[in-house]
Amino acid sequence: MKYELGVIGGGNMAEAIVKAAVDQQVLAADHVLVSDPSEARRALFAAMGVATTQDNAALIAESQQVMLAVKPQIFESLGPTLTAVDSEHQVVISIMAGISAKRIETAILGREDAEGGARVIRVMPNTPLLAGAGMSGIARGENAWEGDELLSLQIFRAAGEAVEVEEPLLEAVTGVSGSGPAYVFYLAEAMAEAGRSLGLTEDVATLLTQQTILGAAKLMMQSEDDPAELRRKVCSPGGTTEAAIKHLDAHEVRQHLMQAVHKSAQRAHELGK
Repeated sequence: MKYELGVIGGGNMAEAIVKAAVDQQVLAADHVLVSDPSEARRALFAAMGVATTQDNAALIAESQQVMLAVKPQIFESLGPTLTAVDSEHQVVISIMAGISAKRIETAILGREDAEGGARVIRVMPNTPLLAGAGMSGIARGENAWEGDELLSLQIFRAAGEAVEVEEPLLEAVTGVSGSGPAYVFYLAEAMAEAGRSLGLTEDVATLLTQQTILGAAKLMMQSEDDPAELRRKVCSPGGTTEAAIKHLDAHEVRQHLMQAVHKSAQRAHELGK
């Protein structure tokens, strides 16, 4: 097989994944093949030195590992093409949210009760991957071999951080980090809006919010203290921050945030059925 990695779907996430893998020298550009129906998207990858095609079947035939970087809604239409995967010699990597390894195996093998198994790795990335600061959970399917996950770990660590978990825990990963950027953006919206209501200009309120979130994240990464201790260190008795936190606690914001994470994980479970 000519290519180390073939990627079906050339959208923004695939672009960020491939660019990071090439830039960090995890993969050579000419060892990657990307398939997409859009000529403009293929041209973008070609400019990176990556080979491109419109033919998913040809991509599968020529790639050692095949990444499914398409929306979950497109999965069913890929079914007939996936039967071309050599279940013994090829690894399939999926970044499709909510599509279990078992469903992918069934598509590859042609039926649910087929003998043997296909080697599937599931990845739950998040959108900060687009900025080189992604967080990805990686899980081996039931029939994947030990070591099949190593290339995925390398690729996704090139675009941020990645951890290996058991597949059932990908729902928890979805709740915490997969959906997590939206929680932070939601907080940012509220902080900036409050700043504007207090008389700040939009530009100043936005910059204050962005830099505060960035700084807090960096401090968490660099400090030996856990988030609870870091919060306590900001909260002087009787001070401004304590007043804000007391208001949040009085309205059970912590509990509601935890429930939101659980709701996200629950929805991931429902989509996987």
